[in-house]
Amino acid sequence: MSVSSIAKKALEQGKGVLRLAPTWVPRSFCVPGRRIKLHPDDYYVLGGERGGIDERWLSSTTPAENGPLTGENEGLSFIVFNDGSEEHKITLRDAVDELKGEIIGDRLWNEYQSWPMYSKFFDNMGPLPHHIHHNDEHAALIGQKGKPEAYYFPPQLNNHGGDFPYTFFGIAPGTTKEQIKECLMNFSKGDNKITNYSQAFRLEPGTGWDVPPGMLHAPGSLCTYEPQKASDVFAMYQSLVNEAIIPEELLWKGTPEDRMGDYDQLMEVIDWDLNVNPNILETRFMRPKPVSDLAEMEAQGYVENWVCYKNEAFSAKELTVLPGQTVTIKDAAAYGMIVMQGHGKFGEWDIETPALIRYGQLTNDEYFVTEKAAQEGVTIVNPSANDPIVILKHFGPMNPDLILE
Repeated sequence: MSVSSIAKKALEQGKGVLRLAPTWVPRSFCVPGRRIKLHPDDYYVLGGERGGIDERWLSSTTPAENGPLTGENEGLSFIVFNDGSEEHKITLRDAVDELKGEIIGDRLWNEYQSWPMYSKFFDNMGPLPHHIHHNDEHAALIGQKGKPEAYYFPPQLNNHGGDFPYTFFGIAPGTTKEQIKECLMNFSKGDNKITNYSQAFRLEPGTGWDVPPGMLHAPGSLCTYEPQKASDVFAMYQSLVNEAIIPEELLWKGTPEDRMGDYDQLMEVIDWDLNVNPNILETRFMRPKPVSDLAEMEAQGYVENWVCYKNEAFSAKELTVLPGQTVTIKDAAAYGMIVMQGHGKFGEWDIETPALIRYGQLTNDEYFVTEKAAQEGVTIVNPSANDPIVILKHFGPMNPDLILE
């Protein structure tokens, strides 16, 4: 069967809701936090040189940038279609290329000709280095797109906080550009001590943070749900973290060939005013916000909150369907979703939250909802007398339902 044929049949089978297979991504510079439900034997299943699997990518049409050892289709989500006798898989990217607005809506297709975001679970035992994502202007110099991202810390995946549940954000007010540039020039001399000029915030499950491009940040060790723009551009600005040396090639990872070795270029990537803002907690921290009146939602059998809502490039909601309830939820835009808790029906599909997943095993916890299906509404049935169904939903740019702060 052709890609187009499989995509159309998958749409028919799910009545506009596509079933996705889990997408696991290793990182050579990370140590898995072991909270994303992968079987304990499988965190290093791709081999020691690839590093441990500490990410699961969701609704992704974006290839992972993992160097020369990167596997074929690494980072890409696959649609699963079973015709009764055989299982077929195609990438979500190929399906969107074929069916265009029929999947993501004409608004997004006409503007982007792609699904322009993805989300992930990031699950590291320790903190990451202080690093930066380039804006569109700087990313374009290496043929990529800029990368805003956001964090939400799902309570279901954070029964422990890892080694360092604090995240450094920005640059402490009063720091000079010369001090930061000196840290970058000391990158190859051991510990460049760049976080001496930052401030860390304790991370709290059930809350989140907004991270625009150009902002230095050193993610802490909570397991994180990360909606983000469809890009994997970054550069590491900290040389030593958790007693591990960061290769200098990662400092220059996002640098154009003609400016390699130019520390001024690294400084230009930093949005200085954004980083030295004394009100980072006020401007970047996100508590869940109800999408409508809380009492009215509860009376209808559900609660829905915005959990990522400060960036026009993407947004995310957390939907809770209360025990024993049946609800129909409408959204104005296409979205990917992941089931965090409970079991029941999601449209045509039986959904469930797996406790343990083998590498390569299919699940019933991840789906993609087309714009048409989202606007018509998806009926969710929770048969449990005790357990809520909790779903995280990630949306593309300029969600019509979202009023930006």
